[in-house]
Amino acid sequence: MAIKTREEYYESLKKTHPTTYILGERVDNPHDHPLIKHMVAGVAKTYDLANVAEGKKKLVTQSDLTGKDTSRFVKFYTGRQDLQDKIEMLKYLSHEIGTCYMRCTGMDAINAVGIETYNCDRKYKTNYNARFLNWLKMIQENDFTVFSGVTDMKGDRLKRPSEQSDPDMYVHVVDRNDKGIVVRGAKIHQTGSLCAHWGLIVPTREMLEADKDYALCFALPVDAKGFIHVYGRGSMEARELEECDLGNAKYSKFCPMIIFDDVFIPWEHVFLFGEYEFAGDMVRQFGNFHRHSHGGCKCGVGDVLIGAAAAAAEYNGLKKVSHINTKLAEMTKIIYAMYGCSIAASVTAEPTPSGIYNVDPILSNTSKLFEGKDLAEVHRMMIEIAGGGVTDLPSDKDFANAEIGHLLSKYFKGADGFAAHDRVRILRLVEKLAFETRDIVSNIHGGGSPETHRMTLLRNIDIESKKKIAKKLAGIKE
Repeated sequence: MAIKTREEYYESLKKTHPTTYILGERVDNPHDHPLIKHMVAGVAKTYDLANVAEGKKKLVTQSDLTGKDTSRFVKFYTGRQDLQDKIEMLKYLSHEIGTCYMRCTGMDAINAVGIETYNCDRKYKTNYNARFLNWLKMIQENDFTVFSGVTDMKGDRLKRPSEQSDPDMYVHVVDRNDKGIVVRGAKIHQTGSLCAHWGLIVPTREMLEADKDYALCFALPVDAKGFIHVYGRGSMEARELEECDLGNAKYSKFCPMIIFDDVFIPWEHVFLFGEYEFAGDMVRQFGNFHRHSHGGCKCGVGDVLIGAAAAAAEYNGLKKVSHINTKLAEMTKIIYAMYGCSIAASVTAEPTPSGIYNVDPILSNTSKLFEGKDLAEVHRMMIEIAGGGVTDLPSDKDFANAEIGHLLSKYFKGADGFAAHDRVRILRLVEKLAFETRDIVSNIHGGGSPETHRMTLLRNIDIESKKKIAKKLAGIKE
């Protein structure tokens, strides 16, 4: 099998039985749960689009490992064009889905792990890269979805992993034998763990020698024994439970917590084990790739924000008002600054010894900083344009009520020529885009905190050369 269909994806999920807790209850079939199924539908849409002509051009490519067709979500970035194609794919999918589609973290982790397992093997003569390539071939051949587990619980943020009073605040090894290792700990904000078939777990920070038991990278199926998924609540989940007033009625997002309750990992799925000096580089590689990805997906969602604002203005009869068009121009400027930085980070990418190309970290992190700060301004301007009607619309159930529905339709009509129910639908979409915490917070903290993005800029920028330029022009002799 090269590329799954939508139906085959759903069938493959039926074969997985992840241990799942939602709102205090253990759930045997989480993929059908009203709080999960809308995001599973988003991933299913990526499979669906990979089987139509336009989508296939964006989502399907050739594997460097097998020579066969494979999903771009599980392929190495072996050239600058791969990185540009990734951005265009993510933008396209955001236009089709309008929210997260849960496959980017796995894609970016695959490339980070590919680079650093190769580097570790070169230094220590380990065989991590060969193990990893064998696992990745299996993923490609089955067209599996992979999520990446990155963010540990961290406990006391001023203490290193080995200094924590509770050693389980970071995922670590607690036992080992000739068959594999046993790991314990937990990670938070795990985008799409219940939409995936496999998880690829990477360190969350740099490590020192004292932290070597935490310097781990491994893969595991989502229903591995002792591997627990706990649903993370969102601000608008009541709408999904009630199956109404959803805004984006087809798709949604969730980010579970995952717990490793003494999970066994066979050696063939262990890709870093104690080589602490590669932990920081692995997560930094992931961070740079993932911030680069945001420039595609969030720019695509940005187009939705602009379109929703423009449609709301039209339904309100304000299409030609100058201050609204000024805001639309400002929104466009911000969105395309993010997009432009990601494209530039692709064009200036450089190869690593593994053959995988590394994006420009300055440009990819600049894109993410625009997202973290200025995308909030795009949301604000969308709300300004749409108006206060976004805040307290009556329910779809009220509009369907035989006694008052016709009155609501009468009074919620805007400009002539547009139906009241269309105006309400676009306002619902604005509400979802503006107030869904999982997306708004992700804009700021997704791929690492804003301070991490700034630290990456400072780590990679050559300040001394810039000082020399300034001193030369000022006539200062060194």
